[in-house]
Amino acid sequence: MQVIPPAHGIPPVTDHAPPPARDGQDAWQKVRARLLAEVGQATFASWLAPLTLVDVDGDQVTLGVGTRFLRDWIASHYAHRITALWGEELSGIQNARIVIDAGLSAPGDGEPHAAGEPAPASRGSAPRARPLEGALTDLGSPLNGRFTFREFVVGETNELAHAAAQQVAGVDHLPFNPLYLYGGVGLGKTHLLHSIAWCIRGREPGRRVLYLSAERFMYQFVQAIRQKDTVAFKERFRSADVLLIDDIQFICDKESTQEEFLHTLNALVDHRSQVVVSGDRSPSRLDGMEERLRSRLAGGLAVDIHPASYELRLGILREKAAPLGIADAPPEVMEFLAREITSNVRELEMALNRIAAHAALLGGAITLQTTQAVLRDVLVAKERRITIEEIQRRVAAHYNIKPAELSSSRRAQAVVRPRHVAMYLAKQLTSRSLPEIGRKFGKRDHTTVMYAIRRIEELRPRDAALDEDVEFLWRSLEDPTG
Repeated sequence: MQVIPPAHGIPPVTDHAPPPARDGQDAWQKVRARLLAEVGQATFASWLAPLTLVDVDGDQVTLGVGTRFLRDWIASHYAHRITALWGEELSGIQNARIVIDAGLSAPGDGEPHAAGEPAPASRGSAPRARPLEGALTDLGSPLNGRFTFREFVVGETNELAHAAAQQVAGVDHLPFNPLYLYGGVGLGKTHLLHSIAWCIRGREPGRRVLYLSAERFMYQFVQAIRQKDTVAFKERFRSADVLLIDDIQFICDKESTQEEFLHTLNALVDHRSQVVVSGDRSPSRLDGMEERLRSRLAGGLAVDIHPASYELRLGILREKAAPLGIADAPPEVMEFLAREITSNVRELEMALNRIAAHAALLGGAITLQTTQAVLRDVLVAKERRITIEEIQRRVAAHYNIKPAELSSSRRAQAVVRPRHVAMYLAKQLTSRSLPEIGRKFGKRDHTTVMYAIRRIEELRPRDAALDEDVEFLWRSLEDPTG
């Protein structure tokens, strides 16, 4: 293992690949120094300092970082400039490739290791102590000891949010501020906010970290007004080094609280204090939120946490089964749960807890039959609350058309797209057959329904607006309180 000497006070960079030739090392130090001079200390420390020199081969140089998030960000924002600088320092270099270097990630689980989080224990070592349950964050709410990065199961639908949260927790200043995480109920937003708080407190105990819900922020603001203590309130919140606000949608239509939070957010960002906010939908869909605040929330980095995929749900079940003493549950039981409990992770954990309790209290083996019996009410309730009629009402309201138009013969684009979306959701969220769905949409043939489903599946990956519409409607239909 080779350590490249630091440039201009930047921490040394460790290479985990075979050492490049000496001329490559010299060129890399000059490239680093020039990048530092161009982008400044804060941006360099946040994004470019983690880069390591992996290899110089012919006309290509390979640089490594520890996470996919960093790789993608650097590749899209700095790769062109890095390539140009390398070409100036080392004749013949025409391409700089950014890769994920597994040696820079936490060993054992393939998951990036956030600064401040204790390194994973090696096999056979004593288990790592959890953070103290309920530890307070000054004016904020208690933190959950189970909500750490090590306990967060990462999959394709949440990996960007997880990586962004780790980045916030691992450095003092970031180019994106605030970080806004949004998604439906039970998808891990609160878990990530708690993880950031634990990580920063472990890395720098002296930093002032505040975690609280938007509801609690509003309550404390109202109390300050009643007690004529708003100056002290402002000073307490605006002196935070890191502010984490959960469920920002709660202050929609609360004009005074929104005004105060906007001023607090502006003050913290201006002083380079980090702000992380979570909500149940994107800033543009926060109805009842002042436009200035919506714009501010969207002005940093907004990351959507999608509903867990089947693979992620299965991974979560396997991760949670061991502490409950049911790690040996039959694979068909886990697969059944992952297939049937699709709304959110919280409901998935509830189902697993119920199965574990049933086995512990009544004895007997966990089988697919007992699982179906234990969760009968959950499965029936899920089927009962999502109907094609409800889907049609929600979709029509979302697109500002009449529900009857979805079943009409109108072929205007303003009606066709909502109709396709409604058919797609009907197939995904109900057990109705294609002919049954077609009959609900003006007695259309099942091939028409098939076309609509395929059309939405084709468009979602490349049409961001449509994808967001579908995700929002899916969440609102699956949330029993929605």
